[in-house]
Amino acid sequence: MIIPVRLPAGSYDITLSRGALSRAGEIADLDRKVLVVTDSGVPKEYAETVAKQCRSAVTVTVPTGEGSKSLEVFGGLCGTLLENGFTRGDCVVAVGGGVVGDLAGFAAASYMRGIDFYNIPTTVLSQVDSSVGGKTAVNFGGIKNIIGAFYQPKAVIIDPEVLKTLSPRHFSNGLAEAVKMSLTFDRKLFELFEHESTAENIETIIEHSVKSKAAVVEKDEHEAGLRRVLNFGHTIGHAVESVEGLGGLYHGECVAIGMLPMCGGELRPRVEGVLKKLNLPTKWSGDPQKLLSAAAHDKKFSGGLVTVVTLPEIENYRFENWSSEELLSRMEAFFK
Repeated sequence: MIIPVRLPAGSYDITLSRGALSRAGEIADLDRKVLVVTDSGVPKEYAETVAKQCRSAVTVTVPTGEGSKSLEVFGGLCGTLLENGFTRGDCVVAVGGGVVGDLAGFAAASYMRGIDFYNIPTTVLSQVDSSVGGKTAVNFGGIKNIIGAFYQPKAVIIDPEVLKTLSPRHFSNGLAEAVKMSLTFDRKLFELFEHESTAENIETIIEHSVKSKAAVVEKDEHEAGLRRVLNFGHTIGHAVESVEGLGGLYHGECVAIGMLPMCGGELRPRVEGVLKKLNLPTKWSGDPQKLLSAAAHDKKFSGGLVTVVTLPEIENYRFENWSSEELLSRMEAFFK
């Protein structure tokens, strides 16, 4: 299946197909020098499969986890590109989850002011969400994704077969972003989560999520309006992630926690039921004041107000500008 993303500055296709990893050389232009970026948590054969399809490949494996989304590791990738004589005619390929995609994409966006980038996501989270849309970034000063760029890939290659090596926790972690997409744009997908097996319907879940994400990105590439809907659950979710630090909750788990306070009273029990079914957390027992301090660095804060996305009911999202006091009040009410 081909899902197109049509943008004024550069359109690309998302290929969703079992076995696509072994056909990466047919889908992407790898007949050149290629920096293949992966991490230590990704099975080695995935990056090796891609490297074998390149004319000339240099593979870099970074440590698994959010700690690799740093200026230090980013600088190391740029150093590798420079040391190996990469030019503007060469490219970078990410083979891994959201961390690898964000990191490799930012290196591609920055080196020589931009070289071609291909994303081959290998986790549920990256397949349903982060690989699409062109957001690339690293973390800095304890703040997630604070340094980065919008930089669209030349193509995204999604192979559901690679998900079979994920742990149950990582599988569930990625589904949180698909639940977010279903709540904001796709009632039928949410009902699938409520009544059907996610494992048996994973390709349908990926397809629906990617199509929704692509449609939003086409209308608002740089998050000036509609695309802010995709931040549903992320204002509080990112704050939880910052407070938890490395080794704490995963990104999707934090988003799951962050969505619930933003749901309407009648909707919240349904969402909580789905999250529990997917083995995602629905409670957090930390200090709301610490969350507020972390949220104060959110890119959506401006003039003392933060734009949050609330959801009175499915597909009925609202943008609201909250003060710090209003955000704290909502968090204290939910996390008491």
